[in-house]
Amino acid sequence: MELPEPVVEVGGAREIGRDVLVIPDRSVPLVPNIGVIGGTEAVLVVDTGMGPRNAERVLEFALEYAAGRRLYLTTTHFHPEHAFGARSFAGEATYLVNQAQADDLVTKGPGYLEMFRGLGETVAQALEGVELARPDTIYPDTYTLDLGERVVELQATGRAHSKGDQVVRVDDVLFTGDLVESGQFAIFPWFPPHDVDVSGTRWLAVMQQLADAEPVRTVVPGHGEVGGAQLLADTRDYLELLRDETWRRRDSSMAEATIVAEVTEVMLKRHPDWTGQDWIASGVRCLCADHG
Repeated sequence: MELPEPVVEVGGAREIGRDVLVIPDRSVPLVPNIGVIGGTEAVLVVDTGMGPRNAERVLEFALEYAAGRRLYLTTTHFHPEHAFGARSFAGEATYLVNQAQADDLVTKGPGYLEMFRGLGETVAQALEGVELARPDTIYPDTYTLDLGERVVELQATGRAHSKGDQVVRVDDVLFTGDLVESGQFAIFPWFPPHDVDVSGTRWLAVMQQLADAEPVRTVVPGHGEVGGAQLLADTRDYLELLRDETWRRRDSSMAEATIVAEVTEVMLKRHPDWTGQDWIASGVRCLCADHG
């Protein structure tokens, strides 16, 4: 079945805090939630949408919103719908990412570009003309960005959904990228032998750290509806249950195919309304190979 065209609709942007906007994904596959954060002197865009045309829409919106303020761009991780429009911001915005994400863009970006082009004609069209961007500023673990009377904290989390995940916090709002989804099963990009960087155990540890950190009021997930801090706990609890149900069966020497089937049934009963059911199997296979 052909995927719908992954178009970012900037006209749906809405304010979720003072000078903090979200361009929502509208539940369209391969469209992320995109953030726009303003200070008195500069504006930060969080994620680009997939490909040049989406990014150009976001850039045009951000420049109009900035109204002369400097522009910055960051991406929550290197996957195509989040970062493969960054080249469109060149010359207009300063692009900042953590070192692990910068490495991912170089070593895995081309492979992901080819893989996503194979997902269907609408995705391939969205990716036409993609040039992978080179970040202007690369930081090791954390970066404090002063937008003018407003500070944004960029924090690399370490290996979880990918090697280069980062969260973006401003005031009591947290942008998580695909570390958190709302109303969806966690996306496990487990593609052996080409990519096995996702780690269920590390991801669970990251979610526990985020849940234990200074409380936030609003969480902007990579995909799905914006929500409260409960989204962090929901993701942590899901990953914990996925790990426990998988490892209990794995440690009894059950065949992997049986583990996948049984754990999928458990998860669907627990979350019958969540989308992205195919990602349960990927998560089980990842955890079968993960010994903590």
